[in-house]
Amino acid sequence: MTGVVAVVGAGRMGQGIAAALGFGKVEVIVVDLRDRGDAGEAYRAAARAEIRSSLARKVRLGLLADADLPEVLDRIRVVSRDAAADAMAQARLVFEAVPEVLAVKRAALSWIESVVGPDTPIASTTSSFLVSRLAEFVARPDRLLNAHWLNPADLMPLVEVSPSAATTPEVVEATCELLSAVGKTPVVCAASPGYIVPRLQVLVMNEAVRMVEEGVADAAEIDRAVRIGFGSRFAVLGLLEFIDWGGCDTLFHASTYLRDELGERFAPAPLVERSMADRRPGTADGGGFYDIAPAARDDYRTRRIADFAQVLDATGQLHRYDDLPRRNGRAVAEVLSARPAGGSQDR
Repeated sequence: MTGVVAVVGAGRMGQGIAAALGFGKVEVIVVDLRDRGDAGEAYRAAARAEIRSSLARKVRLGLLADADLPEVLDRIRVVSRDAAADAMAQARLVFEAVPEVLAVKRAALSWIESVVGPDTPIASTTSSFLVSRLAEFVARPDRLLNAHWLNPADLMPLVEVSPSAATTPEVVEATCELLSAVGKTPVVCAASPGYIVPRLQVLVMNEAVRMVEEGVADAAEIDRAVRIGFGSRFAVLGLLEFIDWGGCDTLFHASTYLRDELGERFAPAPLVERSMADRRPGTADGGGFYDIAPAARDDYRTRRIADFAQVLDATGQLHRYDDLPRRNGRAVAEVLSARPAGGSQDR
């Protein structure tokens, strides 16, 4: 896709999307939709400064040469609504990124439809409303979908793309192609509350808060466990892939135990129960989420373990044999000799 891409909304999300698109070598127009009167130019200047700051961070991270920064910034314009009409008419795709207020979304979508071409795809970035609800506000729901970017939008690779029943496959394809071209990873999902990541995230976050409330561990220890045990593992294996790895029976028995101890929120999913009833709890039994041929399983596991080791190494969690004895300043022998056999010590 060539030509201008429009971002309607000059707040944090709009700024992040603009930075990502400009970095991806796309010409971008960011439209400040609100009438701010005399304060408008100052607001837009501040938005430009934030976009520059995001791109300067990429320079510091070694992702963008300092000499290329002006070129990227030149691709991004931040303009008022009154100055946007001509560019909007030429836009190849529009991202709506106004505040999460339904009336504001309705007004923004109405304005966008009034100024863009008749077939221009429109992608809301809402994290609160289903695209099926927003489709009620447009005359052409076939060109509307949701593209849910995760913050910070300029760095996070995932974008959840959610079409409505009316959205054409061509609009989904065009949106995903653009996202891929600028270095993002689009994942298509149904119009369902919470999409994928927020739905999973809310459950895990609330459970972490419950553990603090119950005195299971303090916040720092829980976060440490999540970063090292949860985060590094799922940087390599997806949740469903991990179920296949250990077997659905493992999840079933763990869920049953936790349900009995902590409540129905831990009950196994119906599909897990059916897999157990059918005696097909994992990949080896032909009952996994992924179809991996028996001859390919050893190679698959070897590659995944190598990927996991790479993540651990990159985050400083993989211990090498020669370094282990002095880790944290104490040799293993010193640690073991600090206390007598039996684990008690006179004081």
